[in-house]
Amino acid sequence: MSAEEEKDVAGKASEEPKAAKKPAAKKAPAAKKAAPEKKVATKNESPAEKEAAVEDKPERDGQQATLKAPAKAKRAAKKAVENKAAAPGDGEEAKEAAKAQDAAKPAKKVARRAAAGIKGTPTRRKVVRAQARYVRTSARKARMVCGHLRGKSIPEARAILAFTPREVARDWSKLLESAVANAESNHELLEDELIVREAYADEGPTIKRFRPRAMGRATPIRKRTSHLTITLTPDA
Repeated sequence: MSAEEEKDVAGKASEEPKAAKKPAAKKAPAAKKAAPEKKVATKNESPAEKEAAVEDKPERDGQQATLKAPAKAKRAAKKAVENKAAAPGDGEEAKEAAKAQDAAKPAKKVARRAAAGIKGTPTRRKVVRAQARYVRTSARKARMVCGHLRGKSIPEARAILAFTPREVARDWSKLLESAVANAESNHELLEDELIVREAYADEGPTIKRFRPRAMGRATPIRKRTSHLTITLTPDA
């Protein structure tokens, strides 16, 4: 071998270990999987986009439909029970029972009326009215007493008026006795059956007077009047 060929062989032998020392090339990182794009619902979606969104729904819609089925069955069963409760036979029995109760209620009242010598059955809707006009008291003072009489029986109303420390209570007591007398003589009603349905006071005309005062002046005096009303009705 010539000198030149020996140099070439020696140079190749020195280059081979250097090439072996070189680090291996780094592998390129695997490309990440592209995440599926989420569709954001917009107000201006076209009909075609809406249909596509409906087709892409998961299978859980079918599961929800199967869950709703038992609820519908329960509602249907409830309606069937209600319809059975409203059967015509049950309604007739209830009507007959109500009629029997209504017939038994006025038995005591009829007995009391017979003992008092009054014929006929009591009328529930009958209203007896008595009124006192131009009573010399103000309507405000009269209303402070009549508020305690509404809904009371005749004995209770009498007791309230007897122990009320107001002068207008005497006028209310007289009016109550007048209403009771009207009910017994004109409408053939018993005192024990009556209750005070209404008791109210309306303002009447005001009498105006004047009183002389110092320095030639005059002070007005207002004398108030009121109209008192009581209505009685049989206790239901």
